[in-house]
Amino acid sequence: MSTTTSVTIDVIRQHKSIRKFTEQALSPEQRQAIMASAQAAPSSSFLQASAVIRISDPALREQVMALCGNQAYVGSAAEFWVFCADFHRHLQWVPDAKTGFAEQLLIGAIDTALMGQNALTAAESLGLGGVYIGAVRNQPHELCDLLRLPKGVIPLFGLCLGYPAQDPELKPRLPASLMFCENHYPAQFDAEQMQDYDQQVRHYYHTRTGGNKDMSWTGQIGETLAKEARPFMLDFLQQQGFCIR
Repeated sequence: MSTTTSVTIDVIRQHKSIRKFTEQALSPEQRQAIMASAQAAPSSSFLQASAVIRISDPALREQVMALCGNQAYVGSAAEFWVFCADFHRHLQWVPDAKTGFAEQLLIGAIDTALMGQNALTAAESLGLGGVYIGAVRNQPHELCDLLRLPKGVIPLFGLCLGYPAQDPELKPRLPASLMFCENHYPAQFDAEQMQDYDQQVRHYYHTRTGGNKDMSWTGQIGETLAKEARPFMLDFLQQQGFCIR
């Protein structure tokens, strides 16, 4: 085996978001292996500031799907898990713990994202596929009510898992030279490299959509960052006990 590659690296580099799944269920052993892999992720100060809600009730899954913009794969995936930052658990055991700091939001978000990536990588190593669902933050108050999330817990993202029923093309990533810097952040990035990357992304979308989408990467970020996303988020975070100091 090459010293620059491995089975694990191959799995990671072949990641594709899967949005179509077969009806085959995961085995309990697969589910437990994915959960154990998620829990093996690093945790800042060993706070383990995360909670994962597995949505196994079909009626509840339908309600969650409705809050996530009715994305069909939220309902059709064999598994749907909601990953949350959680400091409520800490207050249960240590009532005098000081929470609500902005730094704790970062800790909870980072810890939980690492858990999610471990879970997806583990699933892909088992021949499964998945896709993250940021839309769990579309209607966070309603989702908190639905999942009975107490103060100190916030939903960050969902994760669909299952057996793939599609094999999409790999989505091109930024050239490494536009993302990895050495010693200092560059005063300016290479415009020609960015233009080349824009063309790659445009070709990718053209192929993926059968010519129905003509969009470069800079065009996409221009649209995405043209307005504030989820303007209610700060109020929601503060209502749930985050970022209050």
